[in-house]
Amino acid sequence: MSRLSDVAGWASRHRRLLGAAQLIVLVVFFASLAWALRGSVHGAARDVANANLALFALGCAALGAYYLVFVLGWMRILLEWGVRLPYPAALRAEMISMLAKYSPGAIWAPAARVVAARRAGVTDAALVTSSMLLEAGLSAVAGVIVFVVSLPFVEEVNAPLIPLVAFGAVLAVLVQPRVFRPLAHAVLRRIGYTKQLPNMRTHTLTMLLVFYAGTWVLGGFALWLLLRSVGAHPDVSSIVYLGGVAAVGAIVAVVFVFAPSGIGVREASMYGLLLAVATPGQALGAVALNRVALTLVEVVVLFVGGVVLRGFEDRAEPAELPSG
Repeated sequence: MSRLSDVAGWASRHRRLLGAAQLIVLVVFFASLAWALRGSVHGAARDVANANLALFALGCAALGAYYLVFVLGWMRILLEWGVRLPYPAALRAEMISMLAKYSPGAIWAPAARVVAARRAGVTDAALVTSSMLLEAGLSAVAGVIVFVVSLPFVEEVNAPLIPLVAFGAVLAVLVQPRVFRPLAHAVLRRIGYTKQLPNMRTHTLTMLLVFYAGTWVLGGFALWLLLRSVGAHPDVSSIVYLGGVAAVGAIVAVVFVFAPSGIGVREASMYGLLLAVATPGQALGAVALNRVALTLVEVVVLFVGGVVLRGFEDRAEPAELPSG
């Protein structure tokens, strides 16, 4: 694992340089975005100022439920690979990696997950990183499926459908055990990891896809509440579509690594898709509140996992590593 340590060390030594490069790209991006949305900013500011706080709080609660449920998927991946991680420890590791995305440099999210898992007794960094990549891939595939399935129920959607479907199809191939395991092994071998990753059964993979699709619908419900809080009135039938919108935003946030936690690019992609169910001002207000809700809920859920649930962890079974 020396090469992985070297990469992390280089990123740490040149953190200011990486941060400056990202800052320049973000300034250019935000300037272009502000120019493109100049006609919607006034309406968005008015909608946010008059936002229904009760609906915003409900939206945050639904988003919190999404995170509390989402971590179960990662736990199931680890369990399939022979690692039993207590829920409080898994929740802390998940949320720490989420908050680490706000730091410049794409390496900090997986590094934070690895460190948090190590503190819980899971010392195989390559296995933890691979499980995180598989989690992200399966969630993205499920999100694309949710988005495509929802399109017939929403009119006038302006989305780059072909690239999105192509991206989902590529990921669907990459997460297959017959592809993911040898590919991951080839990459990990270059950094000194010689063990083969454990296999994943097909029915577990299918179950996880269905599970992650359900989490995106829950995320869509949170976004539906945030839209209503700024005065929009999307139909209940649009919740699945909004789950797909949230998924597309999350995918864009991962792909555009120059933006810490996808700030700006996530909102821009979601804004364009929300125009199918809201006015420009309402769509912009909703994505602004969504960013506030994301950060707030991630901190609160981390507190829940780190403090409130810590007492339950003492009674949970310790993490178990696979043999060999």
